Amino acid sequence: METAAPLCEDHRGTLEAPGRVVTLIEKSFWETLVDSHASSADRVWGAAYRIEASKVIEVQEYLDIREINGYSIQYTPFWPSDRDLPSIKCLVYIGLPDNPQFMGPQDPHALAKHINRSRGPSGENVEYLFMLEQALKELGKESGDEHVHDLADRVRMIQTRTPEEKVNATENAVVAEVLRTRSGRDSGHQEEVED
Repeated sequence: METAAPLCEDHRGTLEAPGRVVTLIEKSFWETLVDSHASSADRVWGAAYRIEASKVIEVQEYLDIREINGYSIQYTPFWPSDRDLPSIKCLVYIGLPDNPQFMGPQDPHALAKHINRSRGPSGENVEYLFMLEQALKELGKESGDEHVHDLADRVRMIQTRTPEEKVNATENAVVAEVLRTRSGRDSGHQEEVED
């Protein structure tokens, strides 16, 4: 779901160079976005955890601190992969579009480049992406996320470029920026173009 990547200034990035993480968003908002994956599934895979009653306050206090940067508490139905089981109501942390940390739609390749170079106190942003991709694949036989998989593939392609390919990509990005500036087009905030 790379088109809905919140900033991550406290775990996989820094205040000066925020990383990116994924979030859940309402289907009604998702439908207003341009999706570069025409065959995107109409569901999101995840895991639900039942917390012992005696640990609920402790766990929520921990999560409230961990997820404070850009997320809001919401309650949503969760349907187990076993379709014979009923849905359950779950507390989730969601990055809402009105939150200042919410980035909204982003170019997938520019996002991959940004993730590839972002690091924070909890580690490299690419580690988060690759671990998320693997975890989503392991949830069930139909699980996975096309957006996350595509983004991870883009990062892997960037990481396998030769030094000469990296120079050419940077030169092409600089030329594109010069042409954009000369034509008087300015789309607002732009990310760095280096790999």
